[in-house]
Amino acid sequence: MMADAYDVAVIGGGIVGLAHAWMAARRQLKVLLLERSPAACGASVRNFGMIWPVGQPAGELYNVALRSRELWLELGAQHVLDVKTCGSIHLAHATDELAVLEEFAALGQYQVQMLTAAETQRRSGLVNGDRLLGGLWSDTELRVDPRTTSARIAAWLRKTSQVDLHFNTHVVAADKGRVQTSDGRTWRAEKIIVCSGSDLQSLHPAVFATSGLKLCKLQMLRSTSQAQDATAPPHLASGLTLRHYNSFRGCSSLRSLQQRIAAEAPELDRYGIHVMASQFANGEVVLGDSHEYDTDISPFDRTEIDDLMLRECRKVFSLNDWTIRERWHGIYAKHPELPVFEATTAGGTEIFVGPGGAGMTMSFGLADRAWQQWT
Repeated sequence: MMADAYDVAVIGGGIVGLAHAWMAARRQLKVLLLERSPAACGASVRNFGMIWPVGQPAGELYNVALRSRELWLELGAQHVLDVKTCGSIHLAHATDELAVLEEFAALGQYQVQMLTAAETQRRSGLVNGDRLLGGLWSDTELRVDPRTTSARIAAWLRKTSQVDLHFNTHVVAADKGRVQTSDGRTWRAEKIIVCSGSDLQSLHPAVFATSGLKLCKLQMLRSTSQAQDATAPPHLASGLTLRHYNSFRGCSSLRSLQQRIAAEAPELDRYGIHVMASQFANGEVVLGDSHEYDTDISPFDRTEIDDLMLRECRKVFSLNDWTIRERWHGIYAKHPELPVFEATTAGGTEIFVGPGGAGMTMSFGLADRAWQQWT
């Protein structure tokens, strides 16, 4: 059966696919979006809900993150989503952590300022004041609810744009301007974009085999509800996080911190643990996370990882109830060097996969940049 022809066909209904569908719709193009699941259920719904520009390296990628931020705020202004302008605080509970934060702030490349310990605690009641030395405030971070965001964007695109969405639709071939699904349907499109998330095998496996992409598994937790301390409480990140984000790699003082953690707690490096907290409007707090790659990934979650995360969370965060009501894991694709993997097949299909753990932060900006280049 031959369906209508489209300007653009997007394969994948997660945040990356939705970003491309939106960017195409903004250009008045007729768009088809196909997703094999009933709704987005991968990494796009299994994260903190953090839009986190401060984690991107200064220069082009930080600017892409800020462009993403503008687009998220646009969705908020149009009442598509509840987008909170919450900011973030990196906490320093050790002198080497404080040194990195002070060096980072002195670079003058980000919208940040140092806070005293007292100022840090005034901004968030979730901060553990024991041994707290100070914090780094950034005002660029946003919060959305990852569990509802993709579905709400999809519904909005269906209602307001030339975007046809088909969920529960498994694509078996997508190349040379032709998309086929397992139920025998076929569509034509001038441009096909594959945004397949962590699925690197179903479509164009030969391209992915040489892509350099790695799979990463993270474990996360959600605490029970507790009283909210502000209209939009800031995201919190511990000093361990300074080891994780590329934005801090230009700080010469980082090496000392890395060496201390490696000596004192090598188990944290083994599982890529760096703890963060995001508190939502109902008071619930999402905690995490960890990083296991490729052959280390198991379908079974490690209790040891959850215990380590909670151990470190208790050092830096203050919850009035540490009961954990939900535990889950997510898997995403990540390139060791690129912000996202892009390739064009011999048949003209665009592959756009692997923004890593920065999918919520970067997808809109990366898609916008790609469409500027394509058009």
